[in-house]
Amino acid sequence: MKPLDESYLENLVHGSIARGDVSRKSDIDIFITSDQSSFSVETALEKAGIHVNKRFVVQATPTYAMKAHIKIDESTSVTFPLMKMRKVEREFYRFGGEANLEQLEKGTRVLGVDKRLMLIEPTEEGHRESAVVGRGEQVAKMLGISTETVSDRVHALIRRDEIGRTGVFIKEELADEETFEMALKRLAAKNPAVRRRLTSLS
Repeated sequence: MKPLDESYLENLVHGSIARGDVSRKSDIDIFITSDQSSFSVETALEKAGIHVNKRFVVQATPTYAMKAHIKIDESTSVTFPLMKMRKVEREFYRFGGEANLEQLEKGTRVLGVDKRLMLIEPTEEGHRESAVVGRGEQVAKMLGISTETVSDRVHALIRRDEIGRTGVFIKEELADEETFEMALKRLAAKNPAVRRRLTSLS
């Protein structure tokens, strides 16, 4: 996160790392909050001596923004949007809990919802847990997000519990010399859904 900050790439960590309810299995998911040139992101990592393991273009559903996903190691990744995100997509990160580098350095933990649909509220001794289902408006207000986002995430996580992990619509690994922009252009040429999403917020 430090080299990204130093390159003026606003970023955050989200999920259990931000909430504080971490375990040895917790992933470190770093998210750059606005669409950037992949050159600036990869250059910032390279200058800091951070080795990139694999690179993917990912899209959760046909209506969601395409994102660049850089795998650093088995538990650490950097993700950034390749196009403008809708409000509900940006609020996804606030739903799960998000923290910037300054908050992490101060030991600040934040409110967020885990994959069990439990609201995690940090306390001095640890945290409190309470169910989210049926409390959409209250939880949205506590997290500072829209009720639409809470409903969207509740629906997605309940569906995942019912039918198992649903995966993503697109996950395409990049060739060694391929940029994210080149991969996006290649995918748009062969996939009408990608072309529609590219132009839907232009």
